[in-house]
Amino acid sequence: MSYWNEKHFKVFETPGLEARMSALIEKVRPKFEELGQQYSSYFSSKTGEEFHPHVAKHMRRTVNPPDDSWVAFAPNKRGYKAVPHFQIGLWESHVFIILAVIYEAKGKSAMAERLLQSEAISKLPRDMVVSGDHMKPEAFTLQDLGEAGAEQLLRRLRDVKKGEFVIGRHLQREQADNLSKSQFDELVEKTFDELLPIYNLMLNK
Repeated sequence: MSYWNEKHFKVFETPGLEARMSALIEKVRPKFEELGQQYSSYFSSKTGEEFHPHVAKHMRRTVNPPDDSWVAFAPNKRGYKAVPHFQIGLWESHVFIILAVIYEAKGKSAMAERLLQSEAISKLPRDMVVSGDHMKPEAFTLQDLGEAGAEQLLRRLRDVKKGEFVIGRHLQREQADNLSKSQFDELVEKTFDELLPIYNLMLNK
């Protein structure tokens, strides 16, 4: 039995804020709560720091229904946006398993510079995807983007106030529908294992 299936993705086809939030709370949030507990423990054991799960509540929305949702992981109990953080989440088209530095992150210029000075990104698997905007579902594989494209995103993270850097894997809706919980966990752990050196480098650990 697949861990993610059509009913989860179809939540984002539900019209209207209230109806979509109800569907999200009923069908998707229990998955995020479960993954939140599981992978907080994973990150705590891997880093030696206590990580906390942050399941998206979409509290600020008053009109537009959310197009995606997620659980984020960070060592900060109160929030995650001001630090590099990991996420597992869902768009209508795919599951994402990512490490993100968004525009609210403190010290992101120094993080970007450390990555630019290293070869860490070039050593990652070429099927990893990168993006410069966490609010959009689109991303490019490292294979397609090439060294120059990845560097351009890192320079933007360093030099532009609104610059962001998101890296990880996307699992398309059809692919996700074929994975059991154990197969999904295998992919998530593989991805996070590969991203942890990037995270440590960002924080100069």
